Amino acid sequence: MYRNRLYQLLLLLSLGLFGHHAYSQNILVFGDSLSAAYKLNPADGWVNLLQNKANQQKLQLTYVNASITGETTRGGLSRFKQALDKHHPDIVILELGANDGLRGFPPKVIQSNLDRMIKLTQRHQAKLLLVGIYLPPNYGKRYTEMFHNIFIDLAKQYNLALLPFLLKGVGTDKSLMQEDGLHPTIKAQPLIAATVWEKLSPLVAQSATTSTINQPSNKQVNRNAVTGN
Repeated sequence: MYRNRLYQLLLLLSLGLFGHHAYSQNILVFGDSLSAAYKLNPADGWVNLLQNKANQQKLQLTYVNASITGETTRGGLSRFKQALDKHHPDIVILELGANDGLRGFPPKVIQSNLDRMIKLTQRHQAKLLLVGIYLPPNYGKRYTEMFHNIFIDLAKQYNLALLPFLLKGVGTDKSLMQEDGLHPTIKAQPLIAATVWEKLSPLVAQSATTSTINQPSNKQVNRNAVTGN
């Protein structure tokens, strides 16, 4: 809790000290239905709630939601470079893999696809928050552990910020999940937004500090609140 408050303070200082000259950051959310507000109004999804939070606190953050329901790591990889080239993100929230796991894809294939997206992010000099997920226990202990370790291993390998479980405090509460047991309800979205922000805010603070020092001019900032791909 103390560390999170410290990051919040650093974030406000780094974004506030420079007034209207503060550098606006693009945050690309690249995920599946868990980030695409499945069966909900997109305005009620956690990505848009984070945008609203930024607007209310006058933080110069623009969230671009390029998430697609049903997306796999293979599908994501096929369009990832184009998304990077189009949106020029300062930070990428990479939330993919759940559909691969639900379909029983080989963990090595999932990890390879995520690995390639991580490398592409690094080439674009963007910071990355890797978001993990747990599979239902009926997939077996061996497969579920191998699957979840993908995110842990990649985070260690590339020294990435890691959110181990997007649905922390949500996935085990039936009252916060839709009837399919896989997708969160509208009531869960603020909780997810808070969980993501806890891991995201340090990256935003780091990126803001670096950007205000370097004052790069090659970023094309999209100032729309939240847009599709």
